[in-house]
Amino acid sequence: MSQRSALNAQRSSRQNKKTILLTGCAGFIGSNLLDKLLSERHTVIGVDDFNDYYSPSQKRANIAQHLNNKNFKLIETDINNLTIEQFNNETIDAIIHLAARAGVRASIQQPLLYEKVNVGGTLKMLELTKDLKAKHFIFGSSSSVYGNDTSVPFKENAPCDQPISPYAATKRAAELLCCTYHKLYKIPVTILRFFTVYGPRNRPDMAAFKFMDSIAKGKPIETYGVGTSRDYTFVNDIVNGIMASLNLSKPKFNIINLGNSSPVLLREFIAAIESTVGKKAILRSKPLPPSDVNATYADITGAITLLRWKPKINLETGLQQLWEWYALQNFK
Repeated sequence: MSQRSALNAQRSSRQNKKTILLTGCAGFIGSNLLDKLLSERHTVIGVDDFNDYYSPSQKRANIAQHLNNKNFKLIETDINNLTIEQFNNETIDAIIHLAARAGVRASIQQPLLYEKVNVGGTLKMLELTKDLKAKHFIFGSSSSVYGNDTSVPFKENAPCDQPISPYAATKRAAELLCCTYHKLYKIPVTILRFFTVYGPRNRPDMAAFKFMDSIAKGKPIETYGVGTSRDYTFVNDIVNGIMASLNLSKPKFNIINLGNSSPVLLREFIAAIESTVGKKAILRSKPLPPSDVNATYADITGAITLLRWKPKINLETGLQQLWEWYALQNFK
């Protein structure tokens, strides 16, 4: 490579670096995304309130390695308390909004909290996007918005007008706010609907972690429903999908499924974890709660077309990586 070509390559590389405001930066998906963003030398302003939905110490451990990185700044606060003054007139290229109250069943117990964080918090972030003149708003939504009345595989143009949990309803409401702000203020918006994400740093309330933890400790697993299936998607694939969205040259308004597009029956999923852990599960069958969908299954034509994205990690490989991470933790 000539000296001029090398200089041009360095200049292009610098120009491609962005300043990203990332909410939920210490969570499961957020911290894995943070790793990727910083490895590519983007500047990240991370926001997390380290709430007690699950252990704050786990979330702090997720980002501990980055606290001294000059390209990372942590703002520890509730997203609803953010103000434009906290950004010191800094140019924000994109806002990736992953902060949320998660958990379908928990949302039934605390619907007002879910509305405050998932709807009000998203509205707050859209206002900040407008005021900061950020060039792109990327929103982490959920396959739960499809409910039980959408034919499979789920396509992004489905009505999504019959959510069956407060969590799903708040995610759908947040999507509609994203659409409104795009139309009112011409904010480029990409809505990413995640499908049953699993992998290292999994939240402890999620099936992959719960089942693996119970099998490892010889404790019973509660299974809900008969014949249910989920489109399990490895976290690194989700991160790569978010990065592909960030790198869209001219984002407008898009809703895109990020899923493995290969549903797995519950019993098959448990069998795969049994094989990974090397122990048999003790099963306790219970009826499917009314807030749980029967199946999730992503049509990923949009992701392939718009993002040039496909999932790469199969279930066995993904579970092995989750198990290797799990084995290094001190879970009691």
